[in-house]
Order: sequence, then C-alpha cells, then structure tokens
Amino acid sequence: MSSIESYVENLFQEVEDSQKKQEIVDEITLNLQDRVAELMNEGRNEEDAVNKAIVDFGDIAEMKRALINEQIGKEQKLAAFRLGYSIWGTVLLVALFCYINLYFTPKVIWCVFPIFGILWWPLTMYFGWMKRK
Repeated sequence: MSSIESYVENLFQEVEDSQKKQEIVDEITLNLQDRVAELMNEGRNEEDAVNKAIVDFGDIAEMKRALINEQIGKEQKLAAFRLGYSIWGTVLLVALFCYINLYFTPKVIWCVFPIFGILWWPLTMYFGWMKRK
C-alpha cells in the first residue's frame, strides 16, 4: 500500500465501512495520486510530491462529518422502525392473549401475566431509540 493510500485510509478509519465511504476514499486516493504525478513531472522527488499533494488537498473534516451523520441518520431510522414494529407486535399479542383468555376462560383473568412479559419488548426498543436519538 502506498503512502497516499495509507494516509487516506487513516483519515477515514473512524467512519463505518460502506459503499459510499469506499467511493470517496477511492476518489480522494486517485486525485492525490494524480497530483503527485503532476508534481513529480515538475521535477520534485516522490516524498516531497506526496507531502505537497497532501498539504494542498486540505482538510476533509466536512466530508467525514457528512458520512458519519448519514450513518447516524440510518441508525436512527432503523431504531424508529424497530420501535414501531415492537409496538404493533405488542398490541397484536396483547389482543390475542385477551381474546384467548376471555373466550376460553372468562372467569379466570390470566392474560395479565404474559402481557407484563410482552411489554418489555417495546420498552427495550424505546430506550434503544432514545439512545440513538
């Protein structure tokens, strides 16, 4: 791996792997390698050309921030979907237990016991959603 490739990989190491990240890393690497080739054609040695290209390229903090924010947004949407799924699943299961209880054994109310257990599911998803929010 060349010094430019390792430099760019180092810059994006805290960003989670994704196709978009790989495209940006490849594009930046290609641009830096082209700039190094131009500088070497002007008469600079390789090490000096690499350092100059990196310095001229500038800061990519905004790109990294955009990638990280995009990943956080996806995680938040997934957490919200899981919360909604758990709420609907809980409502359906509670309705099922109440129906079975009232239809087969209307004199004994036993459905509250499994309902208490089922309520932990959306509660757990809610706290996961709040953590990512």
